[in-house]
Amino acid sequence: MVETADDQRMPSQGSKVGRRTASKPMDENSSNDLLSTGLHEYQVGYARVTANPVMQALKNFLLRSVMPLFLMASTPNIVFLIWFAAAHCDGSYACVGNVFREKSLVGGLRYIYGHVNAPSAPVIWTLIGYSVFALTIMRLLPGKTVYGPTTPKGHVPVYKDNGFACFATTMVTFVLLTIVLKTFFSVSPTLIYDRFDEVLAALNIFSILFCLFLYLKGLLAPSLSDSGSSGNIIFDYYWGMELYPRVLGFDVKVFTNCRFGMTVWPLLVCVFALKSYELYGFVDSMFVTTTLQLVYCTKFFWWEAGYMNTIDIMMDRAGYYICWGCLVYIPGLYASVSLYMVNHPVNLGLPLTAFLLALGVLSIYINYDADKQKLQVRSSDGRCLVWGRKPSIIRAKYVLDSGETRESILLASGWWGLSRHFHYIPEILLAFFWSVPALFHDVMPYTYVIWLVLLLTHRSYRDDTKCENKYGNFWLQYCRKVPHKIVPYIF
Repeated sequence: MVETADDQRMPSQGSKVGRRTASKPMDENSSNDLLSTGLHEYQVGYARVTANPVMQALKNFLLRSVMPLFLMASTPNIVFLIWFAAAHCDGSYACVGNVFREKSLVGGLRYIYGHVNAPSAPVIWTLIGYSVFALTIMRLLPGKTVYGPTTPKGHVPVYKDNGFACFATTMVTFVLLTIVLKTFFSVSPTLIYDRFDEVLAALNIFSILFCLFLYLKGLLAPSLSDSGSSGNIIFDYYWGMELYPRVLGFDVKVFTNCRFGMTVWPLLVCVFALKSYELYGFVDSMFVTTTLQLVYCTKFFWWEAGYMNTIDIMMDRAGYYICWGCLVYIPGLYASVSLYMVNHPVNLGLPLTAFLLALGVLSIYINYDADKQKLQVRSSDGRCLVWGRKPSIIRAKYVLDSGETRESILLASGWWGLSRHFHYIPEILLAFFWSVPALFHDVMPYTYVIWLVLLLTHRSYRDDTKCENKYGNFWLQYCRKVPHKIVPYIF
């Protein structure tokens, strides 16, 4: 699961504070400011074209019906293609491509799904048991009260910050359970690896039904006023009806995103590493990729309260887009490098092992330190030091739907003075460092890295658009201070 510290509370669409007025002429400097935020001339031209009622209707049809249908029909196939490549093609996507060349698209899918087994009782009960366990510790373990960003309707989400306690408890329980099963019952958790196709099938079926439940709940019994229908049932199912749904007192997105997706990821990494050990003994390449992924996930849960201020939580509604992604896509894709390396052991040697571990840990530290800088500046109201100096900040005002004016701090110092989304760089580098131990025989180990680059590049545009709509001229002023989007002096 990707983390960002772009804590930007959602504005009112009618916000007047800091917003540009279309009829007001812009001088040369303001035009340059627009260009510095990326593709603004294109956006203006595109807005003019789509202002036509016919084009607007076509745009809505494509974005709210065609695209969601395409994504919901295609994305479940991705995790099975990754599994099929690992289980039946020795990790080669070229081999998977040959299946489609020989059998056509439909015939290839039919052939691949013919290798997928229906979920067996052990797999179903394992998933049910884990879910019950996760919900139980989510409710029982203590944690301090933390607050999310104010919603457009004025609601302030309240969370119990027990993510790290839940993560630590889960990992310790996994280790103890593994010892007990292998010692007294001659059973190994690597059953999950052996039947991973069944796991993906069960998760897909459950997720599709769960998203239907969330749609009906949002339609009939929403938890808060931050909900509603777009009038398009396809888009409502895909995007979600509620921003912060709760079921029996449980926060749905905290469970799907954190207690399931981001916790099952490291559990799968451990399962795949255990399978590798059972087959080959200690393999240093698997040790590197396992260690870096576990350290990264540990950092995520240590910082989980900050994650509640990110776009995943504060902007994305609980529908197929986010819930299927966390329940299926994270387990199926994020640990794919470990899945690949089970059958591809590589002996790196001590020097290269230590080098990759050091670079990975450094990337994790930089990512953490960037998030920490922003949180410290905002929590101290700018009265702190960043890299030994008083931080350069912009106090940006915005307006809620209620008309209430609020203020947020935009940091333009430290890591955040290098580029507006600099923290994406160490995140991408870290994913590369835990993938490169597989070397370069196949593309599959780099699936997550490729996905992450695409995701974060898209997210940088999405974040910038959201912040410009929210802060208006304050955001343009920030872009003038920090002109580069992700890579300093390049992009």
